[in-house]
Amino acid sequence: MESEAKQKQKQHPRLILHNFLSDDQCKELEFIHKSNSTVGYRPNVFSTTLSHLIATNSPHLLLPFVPIRETLKDKVEDFFDCQFDLFIEFTGLISWTRGASIGWHSDDNRPYLNKPHKLCYLNSYRRDFKGGLFHFKDGEPTTIEPLAGDVAIYTADSSNIHSVDEITDGERLTLTLWFSRDASHDEDAKLVSLLSQSLSHYNEPGPCLPLPASSNMYWFSPGQSSYQQLGFDICWARLHVLGFDVYYDQDMSCNLDFSELLMKPLRLARGNELFDQEFVNILHALQVVQFYCWKASTLQTSKIQIDTVKVVELSQLQMEKINRLNPVFSKDNQLAETVLNCMTCESRQHFLDWANFASSVSLWRDYSSKLHEELVRSLPFWKTHQSIFGVQFNGA
Repeated sequence: MESEAKQKQKQHPRLILHNFLSDDQCKELEFIHKSNSTVGYRPNVFSTTLSHLIATNSPHLLLPFVPIRETLKDKVEDFFDCQFDLFIEFTGLISWTRGASIGWHSDDNRPYLNKPHKLCYLNSYRRDFKGGLFHFKDGEPTTIEPLAGDVAIYTADSSNIHSVDEITDGERLTLTLWFSRDASHDEDAKLVSLLSQSLSHYNEPGPCLPLPASSNMYWFSPGQSSYQQLGFDICWARLHVLGFDVYYDQDMSCNLDFSELLMKPLRLARGNELFDQEFVNILHALQVVQFYCWKASTLQTSKIQIDTVKVVELSQLQMEKINRLNPVFSKDNQLAETVLNCMTCESRQHFLDWANFASSVSLWRDYSSKLHEELVRSLPFWKTHQSIFGVQFNGA
């Protein structure tokens, strides 16, 4: 006779894998999300989809997902004994911030989603956020305490009804994958088509410079209030909680369309100092700042003298320009700090090594260029197979 444990597993099929992703894989995906996220599908939730990365001229950032998706798909097929029978319907980075929660539910709201669902936790309960425990209504385990690198695999039907406690502090980040047996919902074919169109317009060597999407994708409004009443721009807010302000050399008209403002060249200020290097737009600046946050502990800049870094003191006029423009980006600074509060942000706010930050600008460029070159080389294989997978290059 089957053991009671095996019977319960059949009734509530689920698998928990510990330390499945490395710490650096988690940190790299965190960098991608925090430098590209948009308003999500639920209140106080933010998301980064692969199609959005392509649409905002950051298609190279798909590359870090590729080996993770492949390995996870293999694990799902092995566990559910459905080798070569599943398609990835959705891949996305999802973060839940203060106030986000969901009660008991299953994820099979669409017929083709009644197969495996997978959550990869990219940061940890207590260290990076509070609240946000994951509960199953029946079966074992009943509660999952999210830890960076752990994976939860389960069917999306009523055998795995679950809930998530309200986030009370910080930002809970996951890599989420949905699977389907229906080939018409295969994500890869759609992504390959988007990549083909995107890269056909970009043949220059070097990194792709990001281009912000429409402003409403970045505008967080509590309770679905209108732009004019409450809320903040996510890109600006993520810079703000790390202690940065944006400075525009041009005098911006109060009547300037907000989407146009996101596209304008800018410089970054911090306290009474201005980093004297121009970024092409706010998304470019955000990607470099988040790259610095990812790599700060490993940056070696002992040979860089601080006087070679272009940092100048802000004039009173420049500070006034920053203060005049901030209300355009945020109707409530305290709301931005509350929603996007990072439990490890405080130390970053009070200390910044400008020499390390200056070096991270060129390191971000090298990182992006390398990924872009790999993407260009991989795309012909992906187009042939209509599938995204790791491509081995001889002599690479």
